[in-house]
Amino acid sequence: MAATAVRYLRSAGAGTTAPAPLDPLPRPELRAVREDERPPVDPGEFRRVLGHFATGVTIVTARDADGPAGFACQSFASLSLDPPLVVFLVARTSTTWPRIARAGVFCVNILGADQGALCRGFAVSGADKFAGVAYEDAPATGSPLLRSVPAWVDCRIRTVHTGGDHLIVVGRVEALGTAEEGDGAGPDPLLFHRGAFGRFSG
Repeated sequence: MAATAVRYLRSAGAGTTAPAPLDPLPRPELRAVREDERPPVDPGEFRRVLGHFATGVTIVTARDADGPAGFACQSFASLSLDPPLVVFLVARTSTTWPRIARAGVFCVNILGADQGALCRGFAVSGADKFAGVAYEDAPATGSPLLRSVPAWVDCRIRTVHTGGDHLIVVGRVEALGTAEEGDGAGPDPLLFHRGAFGRFSG
């Protein structure tokens, strides 16, 4: 009886054709975001708003085969305690950065409140930035350590990352120190806020 039913089902389906394949679902439209959907941030407005964030000011130095090199840098921060790491940002168009990269080391010279002129001297391009500036060799890397700064951090380059039009340079701290005054307080830091130098008051 079961065999007869199987033969019947086979003969009944012998003359049928396979069902037509279903039409696939339409693929989603893939495209870039249009300018009118996400307007770019105006560079002037970006600078204006971010200028409200006050920062300290440093001079990052190194020494290569051509002598001492350095540039003014406000984008500096501590990154890690264990291991001891710091980070600074430098424009990819910087002419000083390739010299620091070749050296593989750098010294961060943290500026005091009365060193705005020193900072301006290192912010220009093409001049002899070290003319009339007293410095000595940092203890671990030999990078220029400016004698007049209240604090310094001597580092070896650990990694470099890209970040838009800047590079993110991570350094491992090899030595650091301060030039504190007799009471241990040290000079006030040089601050940068809304395009101008400043200092603590009160």
